[in-house]
Amino acid sequence: MALRPEASLGVGLATAGLVLAIHSQATPSMADIRVGQPNDDHIDRSERAASWLAVGVVSAVSLVAKDPTIFIIGGAAVVALAWWTRYGNAVNPLTNAASVEGMVQRLDLAPQPPEETEAANMESDVVGF
Repeated sequence: MALRPEASLGVGLATAGLVLAIHSQATPSMADIRVGQPNDDHIDRSERAASWLAVGVVSAVSLVAKDPTIFIIGGAAVVALAWWTRYGNAVNPLTNAASVEGMVQRLDLAPQPPEETEAANMESDVVGF
């Protein structure tokens, strides 16, 4: 049975507060993110960890309360904080604009040098005796 609307809104806002607390503790402050190098892998990983933990907390609270309003408010908070952190991580401090440099390598779209296989190494050993 879902909560009353007054209680549902209060619990939803409290859950959004939990999401904010999780992101605040798991990621650096936005000032530190904005002055660092753009597309920092460490910030990206900590944001993803914070987002997954926050999704788990929001899901647990909304399932225990059996109320979709809590899930909607908490989920919106997770998406907003994740986007805010990712945007802050993409901003280049020199230009104050989002930078795409480094994103290509992170998405593995950049051409990679061919990897040497063990067969190629063994062949060169046999030929060179």
